[in-house]
Amino acid sequence: MRLVIARCSVDYAGRLTAHLPLAPRLILVKADGSVSVHADDRAYKPLNWMSPPCTVKESEDGSDSVWTVENKAGEKLIITMEEILHDSSHELGTDPGLIKDGVEAHLQELLADRMETLGEGWTLIRREYPTAIGPVDILGRDDTGTTVAVEIKRRGEIDGVEQLTRYLDLLNRDPRLAPVKGVFAAQEIKPQARVLATDRGIGCVTLDYDSLRGIEDDRLRLF
Repeated sequence: MRLVIARCSVDYAGRLTAHLPLAPRLILVKADGSVSVHADDRAYKPLNWMSPPCTVKESEDGSDSVWTVENKAGEKLIITMEEILHDSSHELGTDPGLIKDGVEAHLQELLADRMETLGEGWTLIRREYPTAIGPVDILGRDDTGTTVAVEIKRRGEIDGVEQLTRYLDLLNRDPRLAPVKGVFAAQEIKPQARVLATDRGIGCVTLDYDSLRGIEDDRLRLF
């Protein structure tokens, strides 16, 4: 990971245009190729970002350093740094991944056991399917035989859609799996996350945890 603190302005050009005026900001370049720009507020959410795969080109414009970040769709993030206050790189190594709480882990277990919840004829390939950036919660196939990656959250927000988007990009590079479509499943899906998912061709499913547990209890009583 590369960490830069700089007085900079940021311009985005793509489906729309956006401008961040000159101010001190934190810029993170992660090993997965993502670039994000942060202020000293707004919790963990960046002011602007570019998801991988993307390229970063550094150049000089007079006394300023300019980064041009471009993704495969041709969208650009242009970061103009008037003054670099800090620049360092750190090797974080392989992350062990998020240890999920009981509810989310149980949702994954229940859904993997009952893929028909997502559609008649759906089948499981594997839970926690490994990728270079972490495991996909569930990998399965729909009734047409198409590979489906399912990301499960208690609360579905934009970050979860971004995470699934990165998984889909990697999985679709594997000819044994492609084409791979995505399903974002959660107990509650925020409207903004649903809009983003729909825009990216990702299906959304609202999960009823109590109902799934009730189905499990009925099955146990029968046997």
